[in-house]
Amino acid sequence: MKGGLRTLLSGKLEPSELRLLHRSYDIVGDIAVIRVPEPLQHRSGLVAEAITETYRHVKTVLRQTGPVSGGFRLRGLEWVAGEKKTETVHREHGCAIKVDLAKCYFSPRLSHERMRVARLVRPGEVVVNMFAGVGCYSVLIARHSQAEKVYSIDLNPDAVRYMVENIRLNGAQTRVEAILGDAKDIIGERLMGVADRVLMPLPQRAYEYLDSALLALRLGGGWVHYYDFEHARKPEDPLEKVRARVSEKLRRLGVGFEVPSCRVVRATGPNWYQVALDVKASRRGDKPCP
Repeated sequence: MKGGLRTLLSGKLEPSELRLLHRSYDIVGDIAVIRVPEPLQHRSGLVAEAITETYRHVKTVLRQTGPVSGGFRLRGLEWVAGEKKTETVHREHGCAIKVDLAKCYFSPRLSHERMRVARLVRPGEVVVNMFAGVGCYSVLIARHSQAEKVYSIDLNPDAVRYMVENIRLNGAQTRVEAILGDAKDIIGERLMGVADRVLMPLPQRAYEYLDSALLALRLGGGWVHYYDFEHARKPEDPLEKVRARVSEKLRRLGVGFEVPSCRVVRATGPNWYQVALDVKASRRGDKPCP
């Protein structure tokens, strides 16, 4: 982003209005998504104008009307300016990602994290992406690594439809397989013991699905990229809180493991953080724990 909204609107809004305005906004392809609080709704058009003057390629401005919510992690959107659409093609690290923001979850703020994980994948690895969405991690891995296979799973039919299109757009048909369904069921039915690396990029459900991620690993074990949300006030450490919770569950499951890397991916609100753990785990037995 070229500047926070307060910077872009300095001199156009009253100081009291600027203080109410959210600093951040998202640019996804040629769509901008802004957050304007209720008292400033009448200023939405002015905010949209500032965005389109700064980003000449932006064709549509949408206002996010509420937090990301629901099982498919969708956000309410309303049209503010430009073309009336919610579908766009976003370009990231040499990949084209087609998405409908009203039907599928997508965040451009995770671009660095997606590339970080793609660069960790070693030649010949098999990857299981348990919560793949429209396939962002999967197509980046296909483009930027020599993975043998990426199984790309999601429960949202719209996301899987776009995932199939993104696999085609990025020429990854021979290495990425789109699968519609619940990752727990898919792994239990056909992907037990196949993976060198498992991705869990759905912080709301990762802890619940951790035992299934372990079942997907080969008998010799492998890597699990685990994501979670954590609340932490000073002097609490969100990384240590997540590490402790995950470590305790892995010990209960009888898994040998180490956590050589953990990081805060981003702040998601006051004292809230998205955390990533890179877990090197041995795989437990094939029978689910009670």
